Amino acid sequence: MNKISLLLALVIIFIGVTSKVHSAETQTNVSGSNTSIEGGYTGGATTYQSGSSSSTTTNSTSNSNIRSAPPTASAPSYNSMTQDVCSTGASAGVQTFGLGITGGKHFIDKNCERLKLSRILNDFGMKVAAVAILCQDERVFESMIQAGTPCPIDGKIGKEAKQLWGKYDHERPDYTTYVKRMKDREKADIEAQKQMTKELEAMDKAKIKEEAKDKKKIEWKDPK
Repeated sequence: MNKISLLLALVIIFIGVTSKVHSAETQTNVSGSNTSIEGGYTGGATTYQSGSSSSTTTNSTSNSNIRSAPPTASAPSYNSMTQDVCSTGASAGVQTFGLGITGGKHFIDKNCERLKLSRILNDFGMKVAAVAILCQDERVFESMIQAGTPCPIDGKIGKEAKQLWGKYDHERPDYTTYVKRMKDREKADIEAQKQMTKELEAMDKAKIKEEAKDKKKIEWKDPK
């Protein structure tokens, strides 16, 4: 009986002690920071005092800026359909981070066309016409003039063609080059004329000096 009374007394004392102990821990969590202050408690169960509160605040901000390149701008391909077409293709493209531009175009080769047309005319027996179409190229025209066989004009060839080209020189395919060459020749002729004039004047002065010397040599004085 005494043992039971003693056990009940110990239980009553233990309950009275634990009811007076309260937790002295506070915890705050803001934006990932965690601060804990502890003390003044005995291990075991934690009993909150009447009127206590617990709060947790979390702030999270995430910014992302993702930029991806656009698809590559490919330049178009231009090809000739047959081998007998005097055209070539050209294309180009520009690619930046936010914009791509491409383009292409066909170009006609005039010199190729002249060669083909001249060959066809020659095959048909039109030799003068074949030469005439080649003379549309200023290099061919100049070479024909230099060779003394001017290109045909208005159905005339040879000397008659040369006279017409001299009269209507503005129709020459090499007119710009021809005018420049004529101006250069004119300047060269003027310089040559000036040089010749200087040489003639120098010769005249030398001749006058020689004549003066000879006159002194042959001059006679009357004896006294």
